[in-house]
Amino acid sequence: MASLSFTHLRGTNSFAPIKTLPTSVTTQRLKTGAGFLRLVANADHAQGEPDLSVNVNGLHMPNPFVIGSGPPGTNYTVMKRAFDEGWGAVIAKTVSLDAAKVINVTPRYARLRAGANGSAKGQIIGWENIELISDRPLETMLKEFKQLKEEYPDRILIASIMEEYDKAAWEELIDRVEQTGIDAIEINFSCPHGMPERKMGAAVGQDCALLEEVCGWINAKATVPVWAKMTPNITDITQPARVALSSGCEGVSAINTIMSVMGINLKTLRPEPCVEGYSTPGGYSSKAVHPIALGKVMAIAKMMKSEFNDEQYSLSGIGGVETGSDAAEFILLGANTVQVCTGVMMHGYGLVKKLCDELKDFMRMHNFSSIEDFRGASLEYFTTHMDLVRRQQEAIQQRKAIKKGLQSDKDWTGDGFVKESESMVSN
Repeated sequence: MASLSFTHLRGTNSFAPIKTLPTSVTTQRLKTGAGFLRLVANADHAQGEPDLSVNVNGLHMPNPFVIGSGPPGTNYTVMKRAFDEGWGAVIAKTVSLDAAKVINVTPRYARLRAGANGSAKGQIIGWENIELISDRPLETMLKEFKQLKEEYPDRILIASIMEEYDKAAWEELIDRVEQTGIDAIEINFSCPHGMPERKMGAAVGQDCALLEEVCGWINAKATVPVWAKMTPNITDITQPARVALSSGCEGVSAINTIMSVMGINLKTLRPEPCVEGYSTPGGYSSKAVHPIALGKVMAIAKMMKSEFNDEQYSLSGIGGVETGSDAAEFILLGANTVQVCTGVMMHGYGLVKKLCDELKDFMRMHNFSSIEDFRGASLEYFTTHMDLVRRQQEAIQQRKAIKKGLQSDKDWTGDGFVKESESMVSN
């Protein structure tokens, strides 16, 4: 299905179309304020077949699976591969104005396996990286963004950007990436390692006052939807998420990697990943972070639902997605899209077909026809511990009130003997 993007004229309720409206898409309603034109796909799919397509901030995607910013979106060749394999959208690796300041090292990854003592045969459950943002010249990345949009005009390409604490630099970077035709921008407020002294990445996402100021610069300049990528390395992730949305961002993504030390080699006594005998803390991802990511996404979703019109804003879930079931959990907690980065590095770009098939199987099991049919459906089942205690006490009292079986031998009757016997059988 073709897609449609609209340029939001900030400060107004106007929307300027930048692509031709395809016949398979019809306008449902116009949202005002921070919202974008909402679109609804006509019934392109066979009746009974679950529809995985989503419309997020005015952007139509054939499925909710998005390549997360990182190595899987590092150049034209791999991003083209992602589109060809069928990913719903691609977020390119984070770019900045001066790539010359970005110097990576090798090795830059370390893995945690589930086997005893880290057996090489064990399943990979954790992945640490000390990789920085893109070290390729910005001009090269911009040229490739433009080429991709020319070749795939109906697919969603999102630029991930990060800059120093400099308003003019942010404005220049936004202007330059938008000129390539990208559909949206994700702001990297969450990279846990590398260049914090320059107020980049998590150094901004962990400081709500700084975050509010920088978001103000960004959203005054940007004319496409803006997502703020949240760091989990903070006590209450709802605080920066709230600031980002209040400061004009149309969506938030969560979570980026978790600050970690993968481990120590007990033979050499050196940390991993080991670079010339030394290492530095890095970002932790893969299956082991999935429960943590679910908790963070749940907290953000509940905040958005209670404080914002969640139909006008979007939430992108990230963390340990390798199966359709993993994705379904994020969507049940309110995510509109699901990002995958480490999973692609481990399983390849063809993973998206498995994700789509398994998510459809889940939808068929529950007779869901669209993503919106179950998005956020599990949020209402989260409450406080005090409320859990109250609910359990009430349930115990109700069970005690229901007499099961006979209380005494005098209660047996001749007429109901068989039923009375069955009432006291446990299996």
